Amino acid sequence: MLDKIKSLQEEINDFVSKNIDEIEQFRIKLLSKKGEIAALFTEFKNVPNEQKKEIGQKINLLKNSAFEKINSLKSQAQSKKSSSGVEDFTRPAESIPLGTRHPISIVRNEITEIFARLGFTTSTGPEIEDDWHVFSALNFPKEHPARDMQDTFFIEKDPDILLRTHTSSVQVRVMENQQPPIRTISPGRVFRNEAISARAHCIFHQVEGLYIDTDVSFADLKQALLYFAQEMFGKETKIRLRPSFFPFTEPSAEMDISCQLCGGKGCNVCKYTGWLEILGCGMVDPNVLESCNIDNEKYTGFAFGMGIERIAMLKYQVKDLRLYFENDVRFLRQFKSAY
Repeated sequence: MLDKIKSLQEEINDFVSKNIDEIEQFRIKLLSKKGEIAALFTEFKNVPNEQKKEIGQKINLLKNSAFEKINSLKSQAQSKKSSSGVEDFTRPAESIPLGTRHPISIVRNEITEIFARLGFTTSTGPEIEDDWHVFSALNFPKEHPARDMQDTFFIEKDPDILLRTHTSSVQVRVMENQQPPIRTISPGRVFRNEAISARAHCIFHQVEGLYIDTDVSFADLKQALLYFAQEMFGKETKIRLRPSFFPFTEPSAEMDISCQLCGGKGCNVCKYTGWLEILGCGMVDPNVLESCNIDNEKYTGFAFGMGIERIAMLKYQVKDLRLYFENDVRFLRQFKSAY
């Protein structure tokens, strides 16, 4: 055994390495539970009693020597690695760059927060819908062009199933499952069969609002939209309502805001009118209330809908709608200061 101890001590003395992995393998060979020094302790029980003291001391010295040599080599190897600039365990941690919300998400959240201050809750629904919730319940006639394949994406296996063209379908679901008073907005992604260009896309996002209660008037609609416009675009923003037509509202209107670039004086963005269209609105048609089993003699309501991309384009002065869908990090990094 003394010869074995002497041989291992010489091996320890002669071992030199600057490689962390090699040093670790040498440690396992000597100091692991199945290593050579552990084997010496196992054999120690067979040593004659008169030699136990001497051999026990030599084994302990051997073990301590192995620990010191391995720790010293590891320390030298790590020090060299740090000084080479590859890895320095003493350096402060580098800050992780933060990402940003997508501009569409930023604007959607801002719209939601504005209407939440008016008491509107947020409701969501499926993107794959049926004809009833997208068209029939909303008073669309059978011959309406929105029901054509040129305008709407239908699911081939079932002509009654389609990709929703507006989030008004969510409002129908709310009215079917909840009695007035109802005050909700429905943000979400919608789909229309349109050619992709700087001002149009086959996929876009909408926020639609619905308020149903007793004695709801067009004046309530105008006041709610004026509050939204001034909160979103600034206190100096003006609005105007122009007569329009939608199957699910009567009377209906388009709402314009005063151009933010020229202050209403006229420029190429507003086509020198001083106004920019941002949403459609109107009083909920009594037929829609009846379709959803709401008493149209007792309750009235208003509804509105806007494209989130349109609001984001006006807010951030983005002139090409396609930028929102390309995920170009150079474009997205511009919104780091937004929330």
